[in-house]
Amino acid sequence: MNKEDRLAQLERLNLIYEQLLNQIDVGIQVVDSKGKTIIYNNKKMQLEWMNSKEVLHKNILDVFTFENEQDSRLLQALEDGKTVKNAKQTYYNKDGKKITTINHTFPITSNHEIIGAVELANDITKYERLKENVLKSGGTRYTFESIIGTSPAIKEVIELSKRAARTSSSILIVGETGTGKEVFAQSIHHASDRSNGPFITQNCAAIPDSLLESLLFGTKKGAFTGAIESPGLFEQAEGGTLLLDEINSLNPALQAKLLRALQEKTIRRVGDTKDKKVDVRIIATMNEDPIEAITNKHLRKDLYYRLSVVSLFIPPLKDRKEDIDLLVTTFIEKYNRLFQMDIQGIDDEVLRAFYQYNWPGNVRELEHIIEGAMNLITDGVASIHFSSLPFHFINKPNVPIKVPENQTSIHYGAIAESNKKLKDLLVEVESTYIQETLLKHKHNVTKTANSLGISRQCLQYRLRKFNLSESN
Repeated sequence: MNKEDRLAQLERLNLIYEQLLNQIDVGIQVVDSKGKTIIYNNKKMQLEWMNSKEVLHKNILDVFTFENEQDSRLLQALEDGKTVKNAKQTYYNKDGKKITTINHTFPITSNHEIIGAVELANDITKYERLKENVLKSGGTRYTFESIIGTSPAIKEVIELSKRAARTSSSILIVGETGTGKEVFAQSIHHASDRSNGPFITQNCAAIPDSLLESLLFGTKKGAFTGAIESPGLFEQAEGGTLLLDEINSLNPALQAKLLRALQEKTIRRVGDTKDKKVDVRIIATMNEDPIEAITNKHLRKDLYYRLSVVSLFIPPLKDRKEDIDLLVTTFIEKYNRLFQMDIQGIDDEVLRAFYQYNWPGNVRELEHIIEGAMNLITDGVASIHFSSLPFHFINKPNVPIKVPENQTSIHYGAIAESNKKLKDLLVEVESTYIQETLLKHKHNVTKTANSLGISRQCLQYRLRKFNLSESN
């Protein structure tokens, strides 16, 4: 192999190594014998909020700050030949951001001489920030791992939310009551760079308009009788996130003032003449369709466009019924721990009823049903039966009645005695049979279509025709 071929081979190998290093989900930093960085992969950049130009070919002490030089494991490896495995290290980048990692650091030797050092870093900064923030924020505890569901509908919203967590743009979360809007808001806060800051929630419908303005923006002493110098929620949420629940309940005048605060990033206390800069991320929620809210004059159009830089629409439970099994299991485990019980699951008839029910109260309603049922279960019962379900649930008009085992819910004897026309009866039978087959296959459209012996497109047409929910 001639010199040119060897050079070409080395270039190809170098390209392979570079791409490999940047795909590995571990931070890698290599320094030479003088402590200057010669390798710095993408993951390490993410962990330290730095780019390669700021770090490469510079001494680590010119870029990062440690309590003392001996706290740098890379320097320890260079000077003492010391190998340290799975050790926590906390330090600061050039912008003063705190970094906490778990590192494996070791020297590089050649002919018994130390020529450099390598550090493999795993991130625990987010977990450290989360722990600190739980103590600061008075009980905010939800992360993306708290969101239960594997359906395409919920997974899509989770992915969009994770992307939104990377910025400080305003977010509008739309969803029916009980879908988990605050869970998403807290998850976004905890995954963001603001997780060290406060997370403050205010339900805009719970406070009279006369008090809400001073609560949000604060008051200046003497602004009105009894007024004291008091910061509002915007100032209290400085550096963090302010969640405004039911934003559409604000009156138009307050909506206009909120819009100004969002645009100018300043607020003015009630009774004051000076503006004050604030650094707050706004997440707003509403349980009404935004377009309908604008039409009904519940929401200013200009505020909607300012808030909805990122819009998240949380699907109702009726649109992701394939998550019911996982939700039920999770809630049973939760209340087993709380109630010191050992319930193993729910009966098929209960699951059938859950799949047929439309869940107007969404995930929150399902959790309350499970909690209520476990309060009613007698000793020695290992699962939730239909008879264990709360009375108010069983007696709802759209809850299907208990169907005996091995008996379809279509009562053919009753059909023969009815006065319905044949056409109407056939529609009823077809609709019910499709619904039961759909339940049997846990709302998997492809499996249901195969079981019925029709095409997927044909089944989807019938689902729309009979107004049956499709979850897959």
